[in-house]
Amino acid sequence: MNIPRKYRILLAEDDPNLSSVLADYFELLGYDCNVAPDGESGIHLFNKQQFDLCVLDVMMPRKDGFTLACEIREKDKTTPIIFLTAKGLEEDRIKGFRLGCDDYIIKPFSSEELSLRIEAVLRRCYIPKEENIRNIFPIGIYAFDIQNRILDNGVKKQKLTHKEASLLQLLCENKNTLVTRENALKKIWGSNDYFLGRSMDVFIARLRKYLKEDSSINLITMHGIGFLLEIPENNLSI
Repeated sequence: MNIPRKYRILLAEDDPNLSSVLADYFELLGYDCNVAPDGESGIHLFNKQQFDLCVLDVMMPRKDGFTLACEIREKDKTTPIIFLTAKGLEEDRIKGFRLGCDDYIIKPFSSEELSLRIEAVLRRCYIPKEENIRNIFPIGIYAFDIQNRILDNGVKKQKLTHKEASLLQLLCENKNTLVTRENALKKIWGSNDYFLGRSMDVFIARLRKYLKEDSSINLITMHGIGFLLEIPENNLSI
């Protein structure tokens, strides 16, 4: 990945040997890394500085990774989060995605895998805007501002997360056409994975809630197949 600027990573990891190795590795990859030895230190650092990515160990003293992620999400809905954990239980992975994480890596992992997953998350969240991109999608009573990630119905402006905006953009670009689960997962999450699919369903539910003020719009889930954003023809002015 050609890194256009030096991204800043918050690494919260209580194992001093692993955190030292990872910090050195991140620096070699061209990232600026700040290390927190526990969750309490992690939220302290997050409140003091701006970060482009948070890499959080789940099992930490003073404040675990899930609690830290909750506190981060209370303050910031968009900064991507990757969990590191030795626990591979399905309920833990689902909990992580429900908390708003962008990826979940099981220890032990290879440095190459970690590097590629970080690149994929940063690529999805900080894609440079093309000059010819269509910035506004009309969706019924809504105006979807892609660049600023705002869904505006004339009364309320809803700020979307990176993934919410990317998913809604994909649906808008394929309005009244089926978007398969596999296509959405690979395009936005970078992998057609079961656990990522469960996370995507949560984001679809959020988008459906955001669009509920216009009863003419339907965001349909075809279980096991994909999604369809139905917009009446008289609302199509794209």
